[in-house]
Amino acid sequence: MEIVTSIAPIGLALIMLGLGMNLKIQNFLRVAKFPKDFLVGFICQMVVLPIIAFILIKLLNTPIELALGVMIIAAAPGGVTSNVLTKFADGDVALSISLTAIISLVSIISVPAIIFLSIDLLNISYVSKEISMIGISLKMFFVVTVPVIVGMIIRHFAENFVLNNVLLIQRISIALFVLVFIAIYIEEWDKILSFIMRAGLIALTLNIVMMIVGFYVAKFFSTGVAQQRCISLECGLQNGTLAVFVSTQLFDEMVYIVPTAAYALVMMVTSIFFVFIIKKNT
Repeated sequence: MEIVTSIAPIGLALIMLGLGMNLKIQNFLRVAKFPKDFLVGFICQMVVLPIIAFILIKLLNTPIELALGVMIIAAAPGGVTSNVLTKFADGDVALSISLTAIISLVSIISVPAIIFLSIDLLNISYVSKEISMIGISLKMFFVVTVPVIVGMIIRHFAENFVLNNVLLIQRISIALFVLVFIAIYIEEWDKILSFIMRAGLIALTLNIVMMIVGFYVAKFFSTGVAQQRCISLECGLQNGTLAVFVSTQLFDEMVYIVPTAAYALVMMVTSIFFVFIIKKNT
């Protein structure tokens, strides 16, 4: 797992740098002006998603090592991929960026909290790497929060350059996301198929359930169709690179990363299918 351990922090930091370069202070001020849509998306991602993930783990009698991997991916907030696909789906891109930005910053507290709570609820007595919640939060701060802030500073002082290269920055971010998972598949190819067969069902179920839940919760509580599409995609698209990074900080075994790898494959297929249906019916 050496390649994955080395490449995940670098890939995540660069992805978050790209996110920061797409942010302005207005993205944060927008939340205060339009709190309703943000709160719907925030609660769906931060509260509803982990709860549904835990319920599915119990209903599907998921093996304990895969169960924790599922909770890790459920705890990871949406990444830049959701911003791109929201744009393709004619959703509220500004809302998507605001959700991604703020939840990513909050994640340095929420992700360790959800994971350590899951460890207690699942009665897991063995974590291969001795590390505290504060330790995980600090590491996440340096690979999530700091790059976002640096990206925003770059945007402030070189706005024209950033605006002229927005598509390039987005493509690099997505390419880095793909690279991390290619590294997983290459390094563990002899085990990956059997692992994904085991994790595929719950990954697919969680992804579809959350996109449906997000879609209908937003239908009743958000302000419009564009916001509904955005929230549905945000609920279905998680930050797989962040989940891989956290997994490598906690465990030495590849099996804990497998649900993340399975979810990454599933979410891209289902979200593209979702965008296709939306486009076809508009």
